[in-house]
Amino acid sequence: MAITKETENDKIEIVNKWNIQVRTATIIKEDDTEISRSYHRHVLQPFTSSKNGSTWTHKDTDISKEDASVQAICNAAWTDTVKTEYKTFTEAQTTP
Repeated sequence: MAITKETENDKIEIVNKWNIQVRTATIIKEDDTEISRSYHRHVLQPFTSSKNGSTWTHKDTDISKEDASVQAICNAAWTDTVKTEYKTFTEAQTTP
């Protein structure tokens, strides 16, 4: 009786132009028969943004540890136009 654990990115979605939502499935098998499946999601955005006083800093998101298919989708979706729109959106989200 062999029990194995596999992970796969089974869903990759673009949400609101710049959010890349990745769903990862963890699959447990016993003798090649699936006995359990669970999911984890994470969202990637083009930048990590922060504000210090009146100055914004936008640091590129490191996607180097992501699966090659996720990297390809990020690189295709995050055009210069989309990145500019994301910066504008983020900087407009000020709280009093």
